[in-house]
Amino acid sequence: MYPSVAEAIALPVIRRAKPQVVAGSAGMQGRVRWVHVAEVADIAHLLRGGELVLTTGIALPDEPVALTRYVDDLAAVRAAGLVIELVRRWSDHLPEALVVAANRHRLPLITLAQETPFVSVTEAVVALIVDAQLAELRAAEQVHETFTSLTVAGAEPAEVLREVARISGLPVVLETLGHEVLAYDAAGRDPTELLADWGQRSRSVAAPERTAYDEEAGWLVTMVGAQGADWGRLVLLSPDPPPHRHVVVAERAASALAVHRLVARDRESLERQTHRMLLAQLLGQAVPPPDLAARAAALGVGLERRQLVGMAIRSATVTPRAPALATQEVLRDLAEATALAARRVAVPALVGVVDDTTVRVLLSLPAQAGVDAVLRRLAREVHRSAAGPVLVAVGTTVSHVAEVRRSLGEAAHVAGAALRSPGTQLYHRLDNVRLRGLLHLLRDDERVRAFADRELGPLLARDANHHSRLTELLRCFCEQGGNKSAAAAAAHVSRTAYYQQLARIAQVLGVSLEDPESMLSLYVALLVHELDDDA
Repeated sequence: MYPSVAEAIALPVIRRAKPQVVAGSAGMQGRVRWVHVAEVADIAHLLRGGELVLTTGIALPDEPVALTRYVDDLAAVRAAGLVIELVRRWSDHLPEALVVAANRHRLPLITLAQETPFVSVTEAVVALIVDAQLAELRAAEQVHETFTSLTVAGAEPAEVLREVARISGLPVVLETLGHEVLAYDAAGRDPTELLADWGQRSRSVAAPERTAYDEEAGWLVTMVGAQGADWGRLVLLSPDPPPHRHVVVAERAASALAVHRLVARDRESLERQTHRMLLAQLLGQAVPPPDLAARAAALGVGLERRQLVGMAIRSATVTPRAPALATQEVLRDLAEATALAARRVAVPALVGVVDDTTVRVLLSLPAQAGVDAVLRRLAREVHRSAAGPVLVAVGTTVSHVAEVRRSLGEAAHVAGAALRSPGTQLYHRLDNVRLRGLLHLLRDDERVRAFADRELGPLLARDANHHSRLTELLRCFCEQGGNKSAAAAAAHVSRTAYYQQLARIAQVLGVSLEDPESMLSLYVALLVHELDDDA
């Protein structure tokens, strides 16, 4: 919030004295906190740092060693600069000792060629300091208003970070305490470069206080969360020491993010939101965004030179007829349980809910890992962690990000097809669902739907009009391979009554149930009908 030395000597009252920077030009952007007029050599112990010292030099020593010590002492207390009037002591140039020492410490050393009323200089610089402080306070007030509005509106983390980048003009990253990137805004810069080796870079930057600036890394870091229950860090990449307003921006943004997490903790977690967005982009775009691999890597899920496996996990309690709110709650819990299972078996994975029925997962395995062994461990842990019975489906293993969409799509198809399949497999693949899998892939084909309607239409109409269960009895007959006794037992109906119902089914449909082709056609139509119910 203070002006620089360069801004101070650009003031008209100083410019009229023909200022010249004779040494320490590298420190001209140093900040001037105050102006101090001093004509004695032992002034350093009275300074607090940031002062622009004005002197005529009349009381300074003659010896080069003493002059060097004078500059050394000013640099030690972090004086902003030294201004010497060339009228009373030195008329045209300064002693070499002063110049050499000032250059060594990068302490701006400025001469004034004409006599100058120091009181006027002091007034002008102090006015500049006050104006800068007022401007900083006004900017801080605007920042407070902006982030208060965002907090009240329940802004998502991406929106909060976008505002941080807009105000500061700097890239900003929100990470977990484990140094995984949850969200970021590159402020118009290359996201791949921003996120490259993020975890390693972040671990090397420790914050001794809740908000701190690491000069070596060029990072302004502030903790996110309630003190004692922190859950993340907000990082502004600032190559130069940040002004006070940027510190205010970081801290207010951290507060907004903490409040959002408290409000949203009964909803989807921030980590799941981040994973969901990446999975949605992998599923929704034939060509993934160029920065997607870098964003995933920053979450600890590498996508390059890895074996990538899509998974879909469905809960037995999630059906098309379940209430939407209850369904989302079940899926959120299942997603968290799946993420926990992946952590327990040390498998990097993106886990998120991208539709109304399924938790999607993308596994990232080393090139030499045994995929089946990993899948068995993970599936077993998912079944153990989930609150109820679940179905785990797996797509084809792929090696390129561009192929991930196919693997995730296959897993979803397998999950849909396997819902009614018998068996207790840990997980299902395409070769486990066979005919159901084929029909699931073709379920949106109008010709398949028309076939099922032709085969079952009269029977479905009869059940709807007479509240009968002929379709269910036919399903039992087909699932038992035409064994009437077994079908009667499965339907919990006496054999005599069941045989009568089968005769009525044959009459309604106008087909012979003894004909293998008729039974196969009806079974296929029943499977298509079931897929519509499960969609």
